[in-house]
Amino acid sequence: MDEEDSDVASPPTAPAAAPVPAPSHPATAARRGGTLALLIALVALIVAGFALWRVVAIERGQGDAQSSLRGELGTRIDDLARAGDQRKRDFDTLRQRLADADSVNKSVREELLALGERSRHLEDAVANLADQRLTGRDALALNEAEFLLQLADERLALFHDAEAALAAYRLADSALASAEDPVFSGVRQTIGAEMQALAAAKPLETTSTLAALERVRDSLATLPPKSETPKAEPSSSRFATLLRQFVRIDETSGVAPESRDPALARSLVAIELRGAEAALLARDPESYSASLARAKAAISTGFDVQSPAAKQDLAELDRLSSAPLAPALPELGSALRELRNLRATRALSQPRVASPVAGANP
Repeated sequence: MDEEDSDVASPPTAPAAAPVPAPSHPATAARRGGTLALLIALVALIVAGFALWRVVAIERGQGDAQSSLRGELGTRIDDLARAGDQRKRDFDTLRQRLADADSVNKSVREELLALGERSRHLEDAVANLADQRLTGRDALALNEAEFLLQLADERLALFHDAEAALAAYRLADSALASAEDPVFSGVRQTIGAEMQALAAAKPLETTSTLAALERVRDSLATLPPKSETPKAEPSSSRFATLLRQFVRIDETSGVAPESRDPALARSLVAIELRGAEAALLARDPESYSASLARAKAAISTGFDVQSPAAKQDLAELDRLSSAPLAPALPELGSALRELRNLRATRALSQPRVASPVAGANP
């Protein structure tokens, strides 16, 4: 085939001689026609081979492309499958978590309901404790107020001690002020009225009176004794001298002994002041006034009443004597009776708590 191609491709060499026209012969024409057909067939064969090569190349490229596409698609499908499996596992995990969350929420809801129930029970218990505390506190305050009011009445009736009764009434009012129940405000008003009545009586204050008596007793040591009167000169006659041998005249007869002895006078005044203190504590107005009067008389007899100390002591004793020891006191007891009535009414209005039966099974 190469030789034919070389024959066809390379032109015939011209002879050295001048060309002579070939005679037209049928064999030559047939030869030329065969060569042309052979050339056409060769070209067609080349074209067919090229076309076949291109088809094979295209088919091979398409096969490779399809193969690579199939491989890529397979890889993608595998990736998608793995991703689907991962999503499925994630979905299963999420569903498990949701189930766990639902169970946790359910348990939390139950615990919240239980906690709310416990909170209600706790509130009820605290309310009961508060009621019991208030009830016990009110009972204690009422007991204290009743005791103080009764003490004030007895103190005033036995010892006429209005000052102590007034102090007891103040304490009873403070005890009722701490009670939570407002129903006892009326009792406090009654207590206030009786306190005003006691204060209007102006009782003698025991502490200040005892302090005044003690000051007078301490000042006795500074009182000057009474100055002695000058004695008359005895007569120098013979008859008087002879008479004095048989008769002796005592010029101190009829004079109180305390006027002659200042120490005795101080002791007597101190004793009378002690008696006045005892009468003051016993609320005995007669003994109190008598003791003060005897003390003033002893000071006037035994000491110099013109001295400043004696004048001051006598003025203090006069002031103490003029003050009423046991003035007219008001009648008490209204507040105590009202308090007892209110307590009895309140006790009847409250329901009675049933006590547990002895020997009953818990």
